[in-house]
Amino acid sequence: MMWGFALFFLFILFAKAYRNTFDLQISCVPVAMKASERIRTDQWLPLRILHLSDLHMENLSVKASAIVDHLKGEPLDLIAITGDLLDRAKNIPAAVQYVAALQQLNPQLGTYIVFGNHDYVLPPHNLAQLKTELERIGCRVLRNQTHTLDVHGQKLHIIGIDDYATRRSDLEKSYRSVTDEGLRLVLTHDPNIVLRMKDYEYDYLLAGHFHGGQIHWPKPYHLIKMGKLPRMNIVKGLHYREGRPFYISEGLGQTGLNFRLRSRPEITVHILQPQPLPEHQAVRLEQAKAQPEAAPTWALE
Repeated sequence: MMWGFALFFLFILFAKAYRNTFDLQISCVPVAMKASERIRTDQWLPLRILHLSDLHMENLSVKASAIVDHLKGEPLDLIAITGDLLDRAKNIPAAVQYVAALQQLNPQLGTYIVFGNHDYVLPPHNLAQLKTELERIGCRVLRNQTHTLDVHGQKLHIIGIDDYATRRSDLEKSYRSVTDEGLRLVLTHDPNIVLRMKDYEYDYLLAGHFHGGQIHWPKPYHLIKMGKLPRMNIVKGLHYREGRPFYISEGLGQTGLNFRLRSRPEITVHILQPQPLPEHQAVRLEQAKAQPEAAPTWALE
């Protein structure tokens, strides 16, 4: 009798864990950008970034069409994909097709991709094929490289740091072309790199790698071997290191078993916007707006 109850319980648990892989969570994360010598927030309009990570084509339940349907009509400036697209070469066409479908969201500044530890399971010639195919559909793959754009009258440095877990990250090389002005957006796979970035400034960092634990029940003890951050209970969501914000995605796909417990596939829209004015300054600004002749020449709108 007890064995039958236990088997029934396990069946229900596994069925729920499998269904969870279809339960896409879409989050909006507003992040206030602090003014600095590099960033003039009085001229900075909100930057909208769609972040996806850990697609794992081998165990992916969320269709690209579902993401497009959810976000159709939403203004996006760029799409960021932070690694682990696949494990097997045979899934390269499926991965490229998936990313191509996301391009229907028409990110105004393009789609940017970094590789993760699972991508590096591919033989070098297959990894080169994946990179070539992604670039063919208009993506930019960054491997310890920076791509700089002029946005809203300021520079935007998109810094792609290669995978830290497989010892391919090179901070000096990644920052080589970064100038002393402009906003610095870092894309990387393994967020443990933030523990090595004391001398490398960034304004926002996006990563993945941990899947939010994936099997987060009762706790994701299996992540202990994946670096210092899990031992600090930092495995998902928005965090700060030395006052600088970084976000760890729970990812879209799964590794190993195609299950999730106390974790869901996730995509996020990050909105980088000017930090709100202190209350006393905001009051003065509203008073000035009420008097056209004294209106300021800038606005935080």
